[in-house]
Amino acid sequence: MKGSNVFGVVLAGGKGTRMGNVEKPKQFMEIGNKPIIIHTIEKFVMNSTFEKVLVLSPKQWIKHTEDLVRKYIVKPECVVVIEGGNTRNETIMNSIAYIEKLGKLNNDTIIVTHDSVRPFVTHRILEENIRYAMEVGACDTVIPATDTIVESKDHTLISAIPDRSVMYQGQTPQSFKAVKLRDLYNGLTAEEKSILTDACKIMVIKGEKVRLVEGEVSNIKITYPYDLRVAEALLGNTQ
Repeated sequence: MKGSNVFGVVLAGGKGTRMGNVEKPKQFMEIGNKPIIIHTIEKFVMNSTFEKVLVLSPKQWIKHTEDLVRKYIVKPECVVVIEGGNTRNETIMNSIAYIEKLGKLNNDTIIVTHDSVRPFVTHRILEENIRYAMEVGACDTVIPATDTIVESKDHTLISAIPDRSVMYQGQTPQSFKAVKLRDLYNGLTAEEKSILTDACKIMVIKGEKVRLVEGEVSNIKITYPYDLRVAEALLGNTQ
């Protein structure tokens, strides 16, 4: 891994509105007596390949996040909390700008971007993301679709049922050569930016290769109250 700067980028910009009437964003809710975001950050800090772990937070939650890092993380000096943007991709661009300010941005710099509310990411998934981002320039963590995917363009009637054997469900991390991602993003039109759902779509729109990384069914995103119960059960099985 020598000669390349590898940064973890934990995206903690969500408000958690689908969690119901909660006072704080979902990443600060607790499982196993610790905030979800701390479980996630720990997975990155445990991997010595990461030069720094950048946590992108809404401005009003930066101090709270920093306090949690100091309280729970064994090596808090490895973690930097900075302000996110208005969209997921703007947030990722903020992380790249920060790396550039550090003087660590070059054509080989890798960013491993991950949802703060996916606390069960594994060491293997992180390692493969780093490897394939270096080899191919971009990669996306996915699992094969187990349910039939139904398309409905008018949200009322079925317009297509794609072949499930070539369908995958996207997870995170999504990892990239940072300079390449930034330059492609800056080259998008406003219309192209408006249809982005995630960072990998930037690469796909521009015809760039994105390598698949095999995810895990347990690499769940904690979005709804039900997911908290599943997460507690998963945590009980891993401890």
